[in-house]
Amino acid sequence: MTRAVLLALVLVVLLPGTAAAGVSQGEHLYGRFCVSCHGPNGAGRLPAPSGTGPARDQTVLLGSGPPLVGVGARAADFYLRTGYMPLKRNGIQPRRSRLLLGPVEIDSLIAYVASLGNGPGVPQPHPERGDLSEGQHLFTERCAGCHQIVGAGGYVTGAVPPPLQAATPVQIAEAVRIGPYVMPTFSRSAISDAQLDSIIRYVEYAKHPDDRGGWSLGHVGPVPEGLATWFFGMTVLVALCVVLGTRLRRG
Repeated sequence: MTRAVLLALVLVVLLPGTAAAGVSQGEHLYGRFCVSCHGPNGAGRLPAPSGTGPARDQTVLLGSGPPLVGVGARAADFYLRTGYMPLKRNGIQPRRSRLLLGPVEIDSLIAYVASLGNGPGVPQPHPERGDLSEGQHLFTERCAGCHQIVGAGGYVTGAVPPPLQAATPVQIAEAVRIGPYVMPTFSRSAISDAQLDSIIRYVEYAKHPDDRGGWSLGHVGPVPEGLATWFFGMTVLVALCVVLGTRLRRG
């Protein structure tokens, strides 16, 4: 009991200092990688001459990045842990890529962005509570038009919806609420937390589906799979006809 009390006291004393140190480091990282687009203190648009991009030439860019005040830890967590940010150059679609920062640096930068104003925290979805059938229905209705029914990605005007194979449940929940790039934002009135759990459960299932029909052909969809089956069947039929024709001529 005494050890537990002492441990609690130590945590009470140390955690605020640790958090402050994380925010301080995050502010330093922000100045290196983010301020050139998002401006000092996450203010966004600034009346300054254009430059070349984050972590390269720190000339501040004119309105190249949105303000970050009030976006909370949710947006920072999504963009940093997917490798969407920092962008390689301005004007391109954010894509999932190799992480530029390490886990500790990302945590610190998220803490700093969250400190800029009141905003939503990192979500904690529970896909195990979701309904798989409902999730498939909701995903078909709201998401498949861009990401395809199996979450393999697609094409829309002016953007390339990414595949969802590498997306974690937390990142899916964040993307639904944030609406990155051209993706629409879905509020809780449009998609409730329970419905979101079902969608995430379906996406997780679609990564490794139960292919009861046999060969999946890469889950490329019914039309390509049908064409592959048709060509395969026609090849077998033609070969069979050739064999039978040869035997008949010999007979």
